[in-house]
Amino acid sequence: MKPLFSHGPVPSYRMLLCAVVAFSLMFAEHRLPFMDDVRSQLTTVVAPVQWAVSLPSEGLSWAALVFSDQRALVNENQRLRQQLLTLSHRVQRMANLTAENVRLRELLDAAPRDEVPYITAELLSLDSDPFTQQMVIGRGRRDGVYVGQPVMDASGLIGQVIAVSAYTSRVLMVSDANNAVPVQVNRSGQRFIVQGSGNLGTLNVLNVPATADIQQGDLLTTSGLGGRFPEGYPVAEITKVDRDGQHSFASVEARPLSQPERSRHFLLLFPSPAAAAVTSDVNIEAALHLMDGGAGKIPNELEEARP
Repeated sequence: MKPLFSHGPVPSYRMLLCAVVAFSLMFAEHRLPFMDDVRSQLTTVVAPVQWAVSLPSEGLSWAALVFSDQRALVNENQRLRQQLLTLSHRVQRMANLTAENVRLRELLDAAPRDEVPYITAELLSLDSDPFTQQMVIGRGRRDGVYVGQPVMDASGLIGQVIAVSAYTSRVLMVSDANNAVPVQVNRSGQRFIVQGSGNLGTLNVLNVPATADIQQGDLLTTSGLGGRFPEGYPVAEITKVDRDGQHSFASVEARPLSQPERSRHFLLLFPSPAAAAVTSDVNIEAALHLMDGGAGKIPNELEEARP
């Protein structure tokens, strides 16, 4: 005799319920403004889980350092010393070029360029979704982070902040298909727009005329147009230029210089007080406290904007 009520799982109804809830949340996020605050609060609640998830990788790194043999440490130390010597040589030459640039700008009566203040951040997680290129870092609203803030690693531009909670932030990487950055060719000064392709290793350079002075190996840096990304930071290197005589525009691809799959530490830039004032919840006091500790120097305009 069959029981009147079955206590077994009903996967079809559960799947339908999950689909209805998911579509309802998606609709609410796009149509209801208060969902941004709800998502921010939920991200704050989930922050301890993100920290806990990142602990195993940090533990593995610590264990690898502890149990490394002496020979491996000696080789790494030697490699780092050589790298330090190379970077010291570049810094010395850079100091000479910087002084020359200052003198030339004074002759042209041009305004001096201010240094961009920054704070450091550590990676918490990388999204595994192949259709989105995003990551979560361990700095948030309490540290002065704001939506639209540029993020760098040791090699180049990583992307920009798209969501901020109290302790963490979500970063949209330059390789994401929804991201676009104004750039200029370092060699010729021509300006273009690069857009992510959804692939970590490829960017598309948009609307390049077939007669443009651009070639394989050219360095693309931020142009500063739009005011969000400060000028002169490396973004990508041209890898492919396909000029078809039948079309007015060339097909140009580039390789991002940043390495999000390898980097664990990043820089959050504060390019201008106008960018920092985009959102009203920027914690300027927290940013001032961190920067006074040696991470960077906050501009005078931000100091004047303190409440």
